This record gives sequence, structure tokens and C-alpha cells, in this order.
Amino acid sequence: MTRQIFFDTETTGLSPESGDRIIEIGCVEMVNRRLTGNNKHFYVNPERPNHEDAVKIHGLTDEFLADKPVFAAIADELLDYLAGAEIIIHNASFDVGFLDAELKRLGRPKFHTLVAGVTDSLLMAREMFPGKSNSLDALCKRLEVDNSSRTLHGALLDAGLLAEVYIQMTRGQESLVIEADEGGPQELEVERIDLSQFQLPVLLATEAETVEHEAVLVQLDKSSSGATIWRKVLP
Repeated sequence: MTRQIFFDTETTGLSPESGDRIIEIGCVEMVNRRLTGNNKHFYVNPERPNHEDAVKIHGLTDEFLADKPVFAAIADELLDYLAGAEIIIHNASFDVGFLDAELKRLGRPKFHTLVAGVTDSLLMAREMFPGKSNSLDALCKRLEVDNSSRTLHGALLDAGLLAEVYIQMTRGQESLVIEADEGGPQELEVERIDLSQFQLPVLLATEAETVEHEAVLVQLDKSSSGATIWRKVLP
């Protein structure tokens, strides 16, 4: 079983080193490339004010967050949920930096030691689409993922969009083995076709094409110092 969690956070600002904190966490679960609906979502009291510019991005005000649980209160539930999964994050260094800062305050080990692994979908996108914008919005547009409901950033919404983007980016990389609904893999049965019923045309090379082909063979013989073998094995 392959269990993946698409993960996103919203924060009070851009720098955990300067004391910025997590205010929202969104997690979307996928098992064997199927979304399960077993998702997690937390609002978190950051115990400090938001930066004004950050509120313009996520819309989560200090007043809204005032009665929400602090990170310490949700840490065990979050980590139990994430345990054993591959965590997929867009621009992972940002979110993991904030998670590490929160865990350090609690005397916990760093985030990557608590999960099966962390995959940065931004790095994946940069390899697939070099020289292009690879923000989540840009990828949604490029891969035809509907993000029309994304007027503000939201951790759970963005995690769900990331899951759809990831599925599109990795399409074609699945195993060629078809999984049976009841369990184990089944072999793909292909119907045999009697090709003798078809009359296939035979296209002969023209004299000019034959001359050009012979010139290529001579050049290959020359460049390989006579190491080619087709003249020896073919009449």
C-alpha cells in the first residue's frame, strides 16, 4: 500500500527564524493513487500577531485565531496521522522549516524523521517544466486543474489542488499491472488476432533511396573502421 499525504500550511509571515508561526494546516490523503477522503484540517492559535501582508493572502485574522488550539495541543493528532506516509509539499523547505520550528519548541525531533519521506512537488515541476512558472496556480492552469474557488490561500484547499496537480504530473508512471478490486495484481489478458487475414502492402525502396542507403552504410563502415557486422551476416 502506498500512502501519500498532500500537505500545506498557512503562517503569520515568512520567517520561522524571526518567530513567525503556523496558523493553518491542511492534509489530503491518497492511497494507491486514490483520494480517500480521510483528510485533516487544523486552525492554530499562533500566540503572536499576523503580519498584515500575510492576512491579505490567507484572510485569517488574529480575532478568528484567538480561540483556536495552540500547536502543542494538536501535535500528537497531526503526527499520528502523518506517521508512515510520504508527505508531498509544494515548496517543501518553507513548510518543513515552520514544522521544525514548532517541533523544536516542544522538544520533538525534526519533521523528516517522523514520516516516511518528504517529496517537494515544486522541484518535480521545475524538472518537468524548466524555465516556466511553477507556482500552484500556474500548474493548475497548465494541467487543467480547476482552481476557480481559490480566491484566498487556504491550507486544505491548496492541499487538495496539489493532489490533483500531482496526479496529472505523474500520469503514465503507474505500474502496468492492473490491481484487482478484491486485492492482488492480475495479469492483463490480450486477445490474440490472426494477422494472416490482412494483406499488408510491401513498399520497395526506389533506386535513389537504395543509393542513399548504401552511402550511409559506407559512411558507417568508415567511421567504425570496419567494425560493423551487417555485411557479414546479411547476404
